[in-house]
Amino acid sequence: MIKSELVQKLADENPNLFHRDIERIVSIVFQEISDALARGDRVELRGFGAFSVKHRPARTGRNPRSGEAVHIEEKWAPFFKAGKELRDRLNSEGRFSAGAQPFQGGDARE
Repeated sequence: MIKSELVQKLADENPNLFHRDIERIVSIVFQEISDALARGDRVELRGFGAFSVKHRPARTGRNPRSGEAVHIEEKWAPFFKAGKELRDRLNSEGRFSAGAQPFQGGDARE
């Protein structure tokens, strides 16, 4: 599901709200989560999961083509930990509707 699909789903379930208002609300929610993570705060959505940032220290890596050692700078990476309710829902039997298949990996551009 992409952002526009989420907005459309919310609009379908809330016909009393204008589509542009729903778009704005969804954008504000995502912006607030991004802003909190940029400040180093943790964002917890009970039953769904928690967003946080993790520090990845500088390290020496390898160029896979040449085998040459390469310095990799330190960075901060977003991290999501699914909540218990979400994990339970994903691991329950019959979780996928008829015909729907879970993502199996691979290149999304295929």
